[in-house]
Amino acid sequence: MDHAELIAFALGEQPADLLLKNARLVNVLSGEIHPADIAVAGDRVAGLGESGGYQAREVVDLEGAYVLPGLIEGHIHLESAMVRPVEFVRAVLPLGTTTVIYDPHEVANVLGLEGITYMHRVSEGLPVDFFAMLPSCVPATAMETAGASLTAEDIAPMLDEPWVLGLGEMMNYPGVLARDAATMAKLATARGKRIDGHAPLLSGNRLNAYVAAGIVSDHETTSAAEAREKLRRGMHLMIREGTTEKNLDDLLPVITVENARRCFFASDDRHPLDLVNGLHIADSVRRAIAGGLSPLIAVQMATINAAEYFRLPWRGAVAPGYLADLVVVSDLARMDIRRVYKGGRLAALDGNLVEFRPVQPKTYLRGSINVRWIEPEDFYIPANGKTARVIGVQPGQITTRHLVDEVRVEGGRALADPERDMLKIAVIERHRGSGNTSRGFVRGFGLKRGAIASSIAHDSHNIVVVGTNDRDMFEAAVRIVKLGGGLVVADDGETRASLRCPIAGLMSDLPLSEVARTLRDLQEAAARLGCTLPDPFMALSFLCLPVIPSLKITDRGLVDVDNFRFIGLFPDAPA
Repeated sequence: MDHAELIAFALGEQPADLLLKNARLVNVLSGEIHPADIAVAGDRVAGLGESGGYQAREVVDLEGAYVLPGLIEGHIHLESAMVRPVEFVRAVLPLGTTTVIYDPHEVANVLGLEGITYMHRVSEGLPVDFFAMLPSCVPATAMETAGASLTAEDIAPMLDEPWVLGLGEMMNYPGVLARDAATMAKLATARGKRIDGHAPLLSGNRLNAYVAAGIVSDHETTSAAEAREKLRRGMHLMIREGTTEKNLDDLLPVITVENARRCFFASDDRHPLDLVNGLHIADSVRRAIAGGLSPLIAVQMATINAAEYFRLPWRGAVAPGYLADLVVVSDLARMDIRRVYKGGRLAALDGNLVEFRPVQPKTYLRGSINVRWIEPEDFYIPANGKTARVIGVQPGQITTRHLVDEVRVEGGRALADPERDMLKIAVIERHRGSGNTSRGFVRGFGLKRGAIASSIAHDSHNIVVVGTNDRDMFEAAVRIVKLGGGLVVADDGETRASLRCPIAGLMSDLPLSEVARTLRDLQEAAARLGCTLPDPFMALSFLCLPVIPSLKITDRGLVDVDNFRFIGLFPDAPA
């Protein structure tokens, strides 16, 4: 629709396509809630009026229900949902999410530009708008083997694409502060587009330098003091509430009328079970209101704040000329979503999608599991000392403890000791067939028998296995290879439960409901083996992340994250 046509509709010279009568508009621009009739022409809001001001082909009397803009997801890795974008849409569109800003960091670490292109192609044409922030750190570090490496020259051409809004989370803040040439080149490619941050606990002059480099948002803030400092330095604060990282409650006290427009919501990661239980941006709004935040401010944070940060014009508000992404709720505090309109068309009614018939393009993605032949001996640990370093899992956190404990030794080999919750862990490189395999010990899973394995292991996503014995670890790892990627529970030399993830070893091609059901089966199978973690695969996926303290393991060895160096498994081993 051109300007002249829209002007005609706005003047009331032609009947609108849709009129929402007797609404209470949550106006994120004027900062008030007021009565309004909302006229829609095509995919745009034509005008706001009073009763009788507009005629329309379809009239819906909302009888005083609230209308707010479509909700915006400010930062998410879609791969964490473990399903294709079309299945993600099935979950979040009825929850009021109409725009998603995603960072394809995970698939890029496996498949590089091929993975980024795939995610764009399969998210095109869906009734949720997807915009990408290009991954800035592939690989995340040099301490692991990734499936790809992206330079500034690789990503620069994509930054001109209309579906790309800027550069994704710059987690390599040491590279920024050291003015590393490759990092500086990536920052320069942004050419005025947004650059997202990733700077946990960065403070003082180091934070000043990071912001001065043009990085003006952060989703890794976990405390009120950290949030205040970052806001004072001019950063936009992403209030993260996801499956693994939950920061909303701690950051809510920082948000005021004066600074709220610098804050917006993000999930970072949302796993399938959360999505089928209705947890997304609307839930963050609901919880923020329950925590004492003004409903108007909470809605601003879920809409216009994100749109303005990402420089998305005509989005994030309900006003003439704006995209007609509209959410209707009966009760703001409860965020009980009754209707969702996407581009002026009814997309969801009372939690159910309306006429959802997406056409998915034919896409072909190469297999991503390329390992050297796995042998049972790959899981043996020669005993080179009486004590060993142990990764200490902290329930509900992605940080770990750096422990040292006595090791059980038989026949010259260091073994797992399930009675003391001292299990073995192995990481197998799965991109280049290099044969890289590292081994160590972990505490916190509680397994008494068997093993669990996954090809989802941030950030390089090699195969990670935790178990009580070598036989089951071998079975679990081999099954991952045969599946082409996925999750496995093994016991007594047999696979007890599994989920196939053939898309980059990260995502299933099954419906979300089936993936969620299989995940429950996997969790229950692990629990029968004695596992005490409610979601052991979530914990497993972060044990290889060498940018989060304190002790992690990659395919290249054990990493002391606090000092960013490799260390030996046995501290008392001869030098």
